[in-house]
Amino acid sequence: MFGKLIETLKKDPKTIVFTEGTDPRILEASARLLSGTFLKPLLVGNEQEVYAAAEKAGFNIRGAEIIDPEHYDGMDAMVEKMVELRKGKMTAEDCRASLKHGNYFGTMLVKMGKADCLLGGATYSTADTVRPALQLIKTKPGNKIVSSCFIMVRPAASGENEVLAMADCAINIDPTEDELVEITQETVRCAKIFGVDPRVAFLSYSTKGSGKGVTVDKMRNACEKARAAMPGTPIDGEMQFDAATSPVVAHTKHLEETVGGHANTFIFPDINAGNIGYKIAQRLGGFDAYGPILLGLNAPINDLSRGCNAQEVYSMAIITAALA
Repeated sequence: MFGKLIETLKKDPKTIVFTEGTDPRILEASARLLSGTFLKPLLVGNEQEVYAAAEKAGFNIRGAEIIDPEHYDGMDAMVEKMVELRKGKMTAEDCRASLKHGNYFGTMLVKMGKADCLLGGATYSTADTVRPALQLIKTKPGNKIVSSCFIMVRPAASGENEVLAMADCAINIDPTEDELVEITQETVRCAKIFGVDPRVAFLSYSTKGSGKGVTVDKMRNACEKARAAMPGTPIDGEMQFDAATSPVVAHTKHLEETVGGHANTFIFPDINAGNIGYKIAQRLGGFDAYGPILLGLNAPINDLSRGCNAQEVYSMAIITAALA
């Protein structure tokens, strides 16, 4: 999967902002990216401190661009633009103070076209990465929410990777029917970038009315709305997970074979189910989990786990750039 993404990026190289330029994991991933020609790292931080941290950790980051918010020539223009974007909610002084922090400064570098995408969260919380994106990058035209998906990858017996998409496992706590439709649309677009030909299952504890309840109704109605909105995409539900993935169970329950037993894109009813589901696949199913990949923004902004390692930073950087 990553080989194909890298080949695509080589044809149109991108620049990615790392908001935590002195973090050893960021530096290791940046050194690895600098050995290629497809993705340029831009590190936020004091130049001397960044180089000192790289030297201490033993990573060669020569060639990386480093920008210090404290000494940025374009700060006045950036403050002016941020005041405009915040529409009276922040003064120039408020904006200048916020831009001293890597999360806001890095997001504005993307907004102003200095970089194509951003990856943060090695030391920031998810909220501290998502909040500036919502305030400054904002949602795409026609989108009302930001959502997320995980791309799940494991080796298959055929020698190819098995790739699945799961949503929303990280952002929306209890999405409405219409929000589930938007989550599905964004997840399908994302899945295609990673080589998935989406077959979408709306998951539930019920299969086609076998169970009753408010969440069953929500998933059934959301599925019907998604099918109407995306007539060219195989979508079915509500269904249980075994019916979505096992052809034998799907046949027993009389499901359409376009999705039943063959689903590869899974829409969960709420964040509880989604978060638990992807972690079961990761820990017991042997899948590598890439995400959360934020969806619905005007530019790719993604969040790392604070427990991430350098390999995960490198992989998420490629994924983030592929969305640009």
